[in-house]
Amino acid sequence: QVQLVESGGDSVQAGGSLRLSCSASESTISSAWCMGWFRQAPGSEREGVAAITRDGRTSYADSMKGRFTISKDNAKNTLYLQMNSLKPEDTALYYCAADPPPWTQCRVTTVAWKYWGQGTQVTVSS
Repeated sequence: QVQLVESGGDSVQAGGSLRLSCSASESTISSAWCMGWFRQAPGSEREGVAAITRDGRTSYADSMKGRFTISKDNAKNTLYLQMNSLKPEDTALYYCAADPPPWTQCRVTTVAWKYWGQGTQVTVSS
């Protein structure tokens, strides 16, 4: 059973930055799995942020391009989400997710996302 543990969530002011981390219990991040970040704001549906493959190919939801960067450290088996120029509307519970192969395209909308973390809270105040 794969376990994903997010960390790095915090309360920040608008314009600030945060880097979220996701540690995996197995070598999912350095393997052929598709890894991703999602978020869910209160009263809203969960939405995809970004996804990344083993060899570092990334994809972003259209609304997330420009301020968010997904990356990973295979040696540390850790997934990251760098968030810059944060806005109050970025306030949400942020989740990392993983899906084993096979998959056709590693994108937030095209993968089944079999495993999920518990989430880390990001709160952005104006």
